[in-house]
Amino acid sequence: MNRLNALLRRLGVVGVIGIGVLLSCVPFYFNALRPAQDELAAQREAAERLRARGPYRPVAADNRSDALRRFYALFPPVEGLPDELERVYSLAREAKLELMQGEYRLEKRTVGPLAYRVTLPVRGAYAQIRSFLAAVLKEIPIASVDALRFERKKSVDTQIDAQVRLTIHFQPREKPETR
Repeated sequence: MNRLNALLRRLGVVGVIGIGVLLSCVPFYFNALRPAQDELAAQREAAERLRARGPYRPVAADNRSDALRRFYALFPPVEGLPDELERVYSLAREAKLELMQGEYRLEKRTVGPLAYRVTLPVRGAYAQIRSFLAAVLKEIPIASVDALRFERKKSVDTQIDAQVRLTIHFQPREKPETR
């Protein structure tokens, strides 16, 4: 014990603090630095494996084009547009909605299915509008509801003026072959 006291006196306050710092470095190394070094080594190894693989090459491009063709075949041809619109109108009649004059526009896209945008102002009770939209989404799987806006003139009105914007999707047109 005397030797320890003599050593501590010889080291002084600064020496004792230095030994304390050195002793606290050991657990810090094993708890913080060592795991970080291991993770860095694993990331470097993964990066090296990726570099060794070379550039990305699709395995089977033909299968993808076939899958895309099958996907587009799920949509009806654009010639069926009048039938799909009649289905929308009949669903609105079944829901007892009052349809006003709407806006219709075929959106031309360079790729992907054709989109026919239909904006319909409707008048009816909230439950009627809701059942109409549910029926459209259930009965016409190629349709999507893009926007919906409600307006009530007075708070006591049971009738709601709504604007429904639908998109009906169709098969893309075949590109003419160039020779």
